[in-house]
Amino acid sequence: MTDTDLVQFRTLIEKEIEEILSRMPFLREEAKGNPYSCSIGKVSWMDSQNDKGISEQLLRESKLRLEKLRNAQMRIGNGTYGSCIRCGNPIAPGRLKIVPEALLCIVCAEKKK
Repeated sequence: MTDTDLVQFRTLIEKEIEEILSRMPFLREEAKGNPYSCSIGKVSWMDSQNDKGISEQLLRESKLRLEKLRNAQMRIGNGTYGSCIRCGNPIAPGRLKIVPEALLCIVCAEKKK
């Protein structure tokens, strides 16, 4: 992987991190649920609980993705970004553009399934 590629991937990862961080306050607030749930009807309360559960899951997924992206930043820094952690072969740039936090090449990822 060239230095130009690494700069592009670093920029892509930083952008993804910024997007996640910008959504986190909203997700945290939504995950708290409706504080007025005792004063609304049963169906509305159920909808509120469902929305709260969805927001909690989105928050968990966002935190996990953020951790993976920060890990990718560290791999760029230590020179291991773009190499499969299982076989050591390069991860295809096309795969990294779609999933910049990828740890496995497509062959190893398929074997994992």
